[in-house]
Parts: sequence; structure tokens; C-alpha cells
Amino acid sequence: MSTIEAEYQSRMDALSGTERVARSMAMLKWTREMLARQIIAQEGPMSDERLRWKVALRLYASDEAACRLIESRLAHVPD
Repeated sequence: MSTIEAEYQSRMDALSGTERVARSMAMLKWTREMLARQIIAQEGPMSDERLRWKVALRLYASDEAACRLIESRLAHVPD
């Protein structure tokens, strides 16, 4: 383990459970925002609701059942 990895692990170990959850939520928010920017860049402007479902589709891309549900919902969302 490198010095940087050891320091990172040490700081993560020092976090409380609440702080770890808050950190995870912040990382998920950042990921959703990054995916939204990519989708808009690729597909152009769309409604907020459609964008939220498109982001969910990318987040759950490896889960076929989830994708089917998301796609069925997307079929009823206006552009």
C-alpha cells in the first residue's frame, strides 16, 4: 500500500458512520450530475424528468430488470 493509500484509509477509518454515509451521498450526487452533463451533451436538452430517468438508466445499466422498468417509465415521459 502506498503512503497516499495508507493516509486515505486512515482518514476513512476515522470517519463516523454518519460521516461515511454523507460522503457516499455526496459522491452519488456528483456521479448523477456528471452523468446528466454527459447525457445532455450527447442527446441535447430535455425535460428534467426525462433527464432523471436517463441518468437512472445509466446508473442501473447492468440490471436488466431495472432497465426494463426505467424504459417503460421513459416511454410515458414527455421530451
